[in-house]
Amino acid sequence: MKVAILTMFGSLDRTYSLVNVAAEHLAMLLNRGIKTKVLVCETCPDSDRFGIYLDKRIEWVKVTNTLNSKQIVWYDYSQPTGKVHDTFFQEAEVIAQDLVEKLKDVNICIMHDIHYQGWHLIHNVAIRKAQEELPHLKFIAFTHSAPVNRPPNPEWPFAARYTPMPNTIYVLPARAGIPHLAKQYNVPEGKCSVINNSLNLLSNKGEDMQKISKKIDLLAPDILAVYPCRLTPGKRLEKAAALAGAIKRKTEKNVKVVFCDFPSADISPQSYKKQIKNSGCEFGLDEDDLYFTTDLGYPYGFPRQGVLELFTLSNLFIFPSYSEVFPLIVLEAASRGNFLVLNEAVPSLEEIGKQLHAYFMRWDARNFGYDTKEEYNPSEQAYLEEHGQIIVNQMRENPVLYAKTLVRQRYTPQWVWENQLEPLLS
Repeated sequence: MKVAILTMFGSLDRTYSLVNVAAEHLAMLLNRGIKTKVLVCETCPDSDRFGIYLDKRIEWVKVTNTLNSKQIVWYDYSQPTGKVHDTFFQEAEVIAQDLVEKLKDVNICIMHDIHYQGWHLIHNVAIRKAQEELPHLKFIAFTHSAPVNRPPNPEWPFAARYTPMPNTIYVLPARAGIPHLAKQYNVPEGKCSVINNSLNLLSNKGEDMQKISKKIDLLAPDILAVYPCRLTPGKRLEKAAALAGAIKRKTEKNVKVVFCDFPSADISPQSYKKQIKNSGCEFGLDEDDLYFTTDLGYPYGFPRQGVLELFTLSNLFIFPSYSEVFPLIVLEAASRGNFLVLNEAVPSLEEIGKQLHAYFMRWDARNFGYDTKEEYNPSEQAYLEEHGQIIVNQMRENPVLYAKTLVRQRYTPQWVWENQLEPLLS
């Protein structure tokens, strides 16, 4: 399969949202090994290319924008009637023949706003002429603005903005506009589809986040818990793993835990990691639900900037620490929008947790002058599962946390590709 993306960009201004949308589609195709060419206006400067547009796998193709050695000027023909400039049809013919040559080896052509925008009317007419010589070619025509009302008797060539093209699926980023899109192009709604704009939450993250994201699926989990800490029993990593396991078993949610750990002389790292994994698995986690960054190429600790970036993706912070003087990490987790679960038996955690409206649980702790030991009745498993269900319910009912999690899961390039774009390529 070979796919073309027809944009007719005259430049790649990063502030132009369509440049970024096309870049996301381009990345989706290239990441699946699909041969891809990008068609832009011949005046689009090569120096404008950036990011994925620089990928060497792309065939970068420039479509003619000249007639008799003179540059073609684009006019905005957004009105349904009127008169086009004198050389309009000559220009459309020249562009059409160039498109035939440059699309003849392509199976599918994804067009961005070519059928919609008034200043692309000339390309709209040209691609229709080209299609007459490319009967094998399937088109996916994106409209990136609100559909316009269909006039009663549109005149040619203005009617091209309201007329369906054969072998074409019309696409809008939101389902709400599909009935109006179908009316604009005078097609059944079944000839229309939805492909949401995607949000790549990893694209602007640092090198360290990019590195571990290749080893951990940070976007799909319902519950993503991040715990930065020294690898010492005093931080009670095994209790955090146990609660995460109980949440998974009780609620059947997809749960992942990432420990941003660093070495401690208190205990053998491998021995303690095994204990933590056993605790998590005993209460409901699978082995591949739990990760240590010391096992992912960071033996001396995960960089602080990377930790803060991880907190922007995570939604749950479990902190069963045995003793704390001032828990700065709690402030960091809270500032990035995480549901806080703190050890109420630690005075500093109780103090700061009340200010932050944290959820409290009871674990063993060091208080002022004495240590506490918790007893769970009828069992620790029952205690953790009861609170785990409450935690999940409260997270779901919190509109900010709910939105954060949904955006991370539902509007990713991976989800949009698998559920919306890829099916249209078959």
